[in-house]
Amino acid sequence: MTNDKSENPPEGANEGCVGPQSSNAGKASACEGCPNQKACSTGQFSSSPEAQAAKDMEHENIRTALSNIRHVILILSGKGGVGKSTVCCQLAHTLASRGYGVGVLDVDICGPSVARMLGCNNATVHKSGSGWMPVYPNPNLAVMSISFLLGENQQDSAVVWRGPRKNGMIKQFLTETCWDGGGGNEEDGLDYLIIDTPPGTSDEHISTVQYLQGALGSIDALGD
Repeated sequence: MTNDKSENPPEGANEGCVGPQSSNAGKASACEGCPNQKACSTGQFSSSPEAQAAKDMEHENIRTALSNIRHVILILSGKGGVGKSTVCCQLAHTLASRGYGVGVLDVDICGPSVARMLGCNNATVHKSGSGWMPVYPNPNLAVMSISFLLGENQQDSAVVWRGPRKNGMIKQFLTETCWDGGGGNEEDGLDYLIIDTPPGTSDEHISTVQYLQGALGSIDALGD
């Protein structure tokens, strides 16, 4: 009997991972929903110079997009219903009221709530040459959420996506959102970017942490 389970799976891999070197990498049933599925299927985990260059470019794009942000705070918990989004919004309001430039990024793709809690759920975002322009409930507070991309009267619609598509959306948020501090001057930037996560510990958490650590090296986390 052949054991297809990898002895050296990539970080955050699903149980039963076949490994990035397998001919079934990214295609096996165990790959479904794994945050590494796209990377495995395209060979990004190989040791080739091209694969390493692609990974370095991904990190550099995120690093560049977040270069005008002084602190990144990730809010998470091991289960739902404990008030993560409430903490996120209260922290954002408090910091903004003290004059800091604050951004809130909602990576709860399937159940976004930050826009509603911050009173801007009917807004939409626009894309400029610099990227997506977040919504500003007040001059010091910027918000980005998938709810802004669902179209008019669709903000409360259910979003049912598999892991790889959610991970791709998170990467777009990190690389294509223009956090210019609200003054129109990109040099203003943000003092704090607060990231609200979905319930539990899932693809979104793993992907967000991996993207940020790869680009920035470290982040601050608030959790129970």
